[in-house]
Amino acid sequence: MRKSRELKHRYNPYSTSLRGLNALQRKRMGEVQFKRFSVCVLFLMLGICLLSFYHMLFFPRISLKGSRVVEVEYQGKYQDPGFLSSYQGKDITSHVQVFGEVDSSKLGDYPITYQVTYHGVTTTKTRVVKVVDSVKPKIEFVSEHKNLYICPNTKYLFDDYKATDNYDGDLTKEVEVQQRGSIMRYQVEDSYGNQTVVERKVFYKDIDGPTLTLDSPTTVVLQKGEEFIDSTYQVKDNCSEDVKVRVSGDVDTSQVGEYERIYKAKDESGNTTKVVQKVVVMEPVKKGVIYLTFDDGPRSGTTDIILNVLKEKGVKATFFVTSGGPDDLIKRAYDEGHSIGLHTASHDYSVVYASIDSYFEDLKIVSDRVERVTGEKSFLLRFPGGSSNTISKKYTPGIMSYLTKEVVSRGYRYYDWTIDSRDAEGGGYSADEIAKFVTSKLSHDKVNMVLMHDIKVVTTEAIGKIIDYGKENGYTFEAITPYTDMVTQRVNN
Repeated sequence: MRKSRELKHRYNPYSTSLRGLNALQRKRMGEVQFKRFSVCVLFLMLGICLLSFYHMLFFPRISLKGSRVVEVEYQGKYQDPGFLSSYQGKDITSHVQVFGEVDSSKLGDYPITYQVTYHGVTTTKTRVVKVVDSVKPKIEFVSEHKNLYICPNTKYLFDDYKATDNYDGDLTKEVEVQQRGSIMRYQVEDSYGNQTVVERKVFYKDIDGPTLTLDSPTTVVLQKGEEFIDSTYQVKDNCSEDVKVRVSGDVDTSQVGEYERIYKAKDESGNTTKVVQKVVVMEPVKKGVIYLTFDDGPRSGTTDIILNVLKEKGVKATFFVTSGGPDDLIKRAYDEGHSIGLHTASHDYSVVYASIDSYFEDLKIVSDRVERVTGEKSFLLRFPGGSSNTISKKYTPGIMSYLTKEVVSRGYRYYDWTIDSRDAEGGGYSADEIAKFVTSKLSHDKVNMVLMHDIKVVTTEAIGKIIDYGKENGYTFEAITPYTDMVTQRVNN
């Protein structure tokens, strides 16, 4: 009995009587345990290898490209990194089916399952796509000043900032504001834990001028002799209730020209705001006057001939130019006393009327050219096709309704026509027919604004006949000036 107990304690590693063994016995027992453990590990590894080998031989494989956990930004686009599938060395990637969708408009985890079935055996793998929000909220201020200016003897109203987040939306109410001495600290955190902190220096000082708004346009056009009435206005100030407004500048409507009416507001801190109103006094409508106008030039071989005729007859005219033709013909026309107007650079309807911005970009090109050549900026213009054109509707509906008002607000004057010479109608009329058509439409009881084109050969032959008829029948000829009353047609777009 005693011997069996000794044997039990000697070889049973779980015995509670190990303390009774000597060093040699414990060493031998340790060696036995290590051998048993090594054998177990060896068999386990062999089993894993055999199982893997079995799967390689009899199960299809799926290998995921990239990480098994992928992050996608909120509202971003998930692009699958890709995968490969094989069976006993054969590529069977095309057999793989992918299940699962990622909704990047909602934060969370989205499992994407890859499954392939081959020879009746199925293998699956899963990738997790995490839609996350790593964008910090924005804190924006109403004032453009970098620092915070508070009206003297007042308290901060906490109404000059706004916080927004790409996921949570408006977080203005969540902003924590703390004042630490002369520093104002703004802090906000979104639902995903992204935090934004902005600091501003605080000054109790009024640095903003009053807001002054006129109740009439900043450019007023009057006829000679017409009464001028001062504009009423609205004035406000962020700190002062007592704001004084002073109006200066004389307007004499008995004299043609441009005048400035200056409205100046001043608050209690001395901050001022000035608004300048331009008053343009125009010439009265001149009945019986013939305005010869030429579009689309200049062009060598035609414009120069027309200038020769005008010089010979002692008549001044107006040329609405483009970016084509030589500069020297524009310079000659200007030097000889003719008016230079703007007809846009390209005269391409698809460009000119593509948008509001496109029109003014095109206009600027020809305006810069005229100013470069003549040394003077021109504010006379004619729309391609006239203000009544309908082709512009094809490119931008309603554009002419806007442009006709906008060009005037920018200080330009636009001129249509009352008589179309028909010289641009594909050479269908002779010089005699054109001259007869124009002269038959002339009247001493109206403004005679004649549309012609200095790029047409037939016009060079007809212009002398028109001038001779006009002089013989008591008409006078003038060039358009910035103070010539606009001649406009009905806007149809």
